[in-house]
Amino acid sequence: MWPLDPSRKEVLRFAVSCRVLTLVLQAVFNAVIPDHHAEAFSPPRLAPSGSVDQLVEGLLGGLSRWDAEHFLFIAEHGYLYEHNFAFFPGFPLALLMVTELLGPLQGFLSLRSCLLIAVALLNSLFSVLAAVALHDLGRLVLHCPHQAFYAALLFCLSPANVFLAAGYSEALFALLTFSALGQLERGRVWTSGLLFALATGVRSNGLVNVGFLIHSQCQGFFYSLTVLNPLRQFLKLIFSLFLSVLTLGLPFALFQYYAYALFCLPSLAHPIPEPLVQLAVDKGYRTAEGNKPPWCFWDLPLIYSYIQDVYWNVGFLKYYELRQVPNFLLATPMAILVAWATWTYVTTHPWLCLTLGLQRCKSSKTPEKPDPGFLSPQVFVYLIHAAVLLLFGGLCMHVQVLTRFLGSSTPIVYWFPAHLLQDQEPLLRSLETVPWKPPAGDSPPGQKVPRNPIMGLLYNWKTCSSVTRYILGYFLSYWLLGLLLHCNFLPWT
Repeated sequence: MWPLDPSRKEVLRFAVSCRVLTLVLQAVFNAVIPDHHAEAFSPPRLAPSGSVDQLVEGLLGGLSRWDAEHFLFIAEHGYLYEHNFAFFPGFPLALLMVTELLGPLQGFLSLRSCLLIAVALLNSLFSVLAAVALHDLGRLVLHCPHQAFYAALLFCLSPANVFLAAGYSEALFALLTFSALGQLERGRVWTSGLLFALATGVRSNGLVNVGFLIHSQCQGFFYSLTVLNPLRQFLKLIFSLFLSVLTLGLPFALFQYYAYALFCLPSLAHPIPEPLVQLAVDKGYRTAEGNKPPWCFWDLPLIYSYIQDVYWNVGFLKYYELRQVPNFLLATPMAILVAWATWTYVTTHPWLCLTLGLQRCKSSKTPEKPDPGFLSPQVFVYLIHAAVLLLFGGLCMHVQVLTRFLGSSTPIVYWFPAHLLQDQEPLLRSLETVPWKPPAGDSPPGQKVPRNPIMGLLYNWKTCSSVTRYILGYFLSYWLLGLLLHCNFLPWT
């Protein structure tokens, strides 16, 4: 880890401030704006609710909307319904661990209230640590301290902010992914593989992270061909690739097997409380006590693909309907950001992209000097990862989730805006010459330049370039709108 230098301290301070502000705002919005009656998963409360529970619900209830209710339900009752298996167990297990530590509070709080407190504490911690991990990763990959600093600050204002605070798994996934990538950049492959495996136990798209391990191993293989035994290195590569796929795929496989054992081997089914059985009858939810579901008889019985198709209608171009135009509009800024980043990088480094990042220039006699920042050759594999996620999300998923899907999975959505700010914002370039505060008399009248350069741009909004206004306007508007809408069951998922 990097020492606690001024930029890292500022990232930590700003991340904590943003988390506190997020919790305060969601409580205010949840209290002031009446909840929308949405067709969302809403199981009955089995335990009586006291006055303290009602206080906790009033302060933190905004963190339990939409999919968050599934995670809270799983943490409290386990995987009772078939569609619960759309949500991976990593985050509910983390909630249960913290709830155990809150044991003394359970004397006057229900389990649900303890889970809500655990959500607020854990996701605040995960988000802060993810910002620090992104800052460390940026310094390793970008070789440009300023861009790494700006990107980490932008993460604190992420458009996916509400999902990093609410009872979703995005904050934990971002922390594990950014930390794993940092370990991989340091050459600690085993530690990286373990963190990637944990990330796969949190979200299914963690499987895609195997590409980072594969690219790293292929890169090492090609660089070693000229000095080591090619056959021995090739066999080592094959073994490494197999081990990488096995390590990252194991959590997913174990989760699928657990579902198979629960639904396809009924003797393993657990008794379900009567109110939850009635909910299953009323809503048509399948439980393990009923008939075997169709996927039990597949050659490869994967519950996850079945659930995504039957319950969420996820599939190739299935979401392309006229009534989904508003959701496409919601996802457009994030899609444009990643597409713009891809175009910028590919047109700058066409040969690097054609050789899949394994050869940096056409002639080894005249090597190119690596560009610092976003255009660094090391960014190639991160860009491909982001582009693959965008392509898959745009064609096969509910497109409105692209904001949180990409915002918690790839550093590109923060590195590229940081690159644009550094490249096209004159005020920011002037701040770089004096990192923390300008000498007396250097600031134009009425301008304030605090230690945090992003806040400096916000204080001097009127003098900022149009690119800066677009970037910060997008980040801040989604940061606030997400809190306003999501916390009241309005359409922001």
